[in-house]
Amino acid sequence: MNAGRVIALEGVGKRYGEAQVVRDVHLHLAEGESLALLGHNGAGKTTLIKIMLGLTRPSAGDVRICGRRPWERGFSALRARIGYLPENVMFQDGMTGRELLAFYARLKGLSSPPVPELLERVGLGAAMDRRVRAYSKGMRQRLGLAQAMLGDPVLLLLDEPTTGLDPLLRRQFYELVAERQRGGAGVLLSSHALGEIEARTDRIAIMRAGRLVACGTLAELRRQAGCPTRIRVRAAASAAEEVLASLAGFGEARPIGAGSLEFACRNGTKMELLRRVSALGELIEDVEIVPPTLEDIYDRFSETAEPQ
Repeated sequence: MNAGRVIALEGVGKRYGEAQVVRDVHLHLAEGESLALLGHNGAGKTTLIKIMLGLTRPSAGDVRICGRRPWERGFSALRARIGYLPENVMFQDGMTGRELLAFYARLKGLSSPPVPELLERVGLGAAMDRRVRAYSKGMRQRLGLAQAMLGDPVLLLLDEPTTGLDPLLRRQFYELVAERQRGGAGVLLSSHALGEIEARTDRIAIMRAGRLVACGTLAELRRQAGCPTRIRVRAAASAAEEVLASLAGFGEARPIGAGSLEFACRNGTKMELLRRVSALGELIEDVEIVPPTLEDIYDRFSETAEPQ
């Protein structure tokens, strides 16, 4: 395995009886890198995470976490440095937040864990001595994040981690994750919240029906998907008819209001359109360039892409 890889999956498959839930997945994650794992429910994301944790063994292929196979003797010591936040967090309701985090710290073999500091950082400082049964869903999610951060993890596996968090707490969550990433931890994040992770991950992997259908940076996936860049042009009020007549025959266009058109630019037509718009000078009141979003890319690969 190449040095610096936190995760290396080579041809991984998983079968439950007659059901093939994961097929021939090749996926790598480097130290200090973040990877978003996307896919519809049932695409195989959670099964992959369970394989990485050693909770289930693959039916085919090889799995290495920091160079070790999860099912081999001695992996338990490494597992203590893997932070995992499942989609549905379940805790012992009778314990306080402080007691629960201290309990998980003992399970990881930590002698003097920074329990109060961690709870403060996830916004539970004032509630650390309350019983978990009194916690809201968002508070339980924050408690789950705190336990995942215990023990200076080298790998964070986060499954729908911001469920139940308000916008401020989501931002604080990503700040904590980015801090661990800067410290060298690899981060694999599975989420349906495409808008919030678009600018927060280094690479994106898309699963469909158990197969990996795309993996790369956002710029790479934009090129592969072939989604159009949209350019919105608004004419000055006194020149609307002249501008629309000059541009109406250019590519895919649709009106989006009085004096405005939206163009879907493909195959290098963006610059030609912008040159035409620029030549119109003061007749143009505004131009907006809208690149394909992660949601656009995800929809394209989920519907049409062949496995990699």
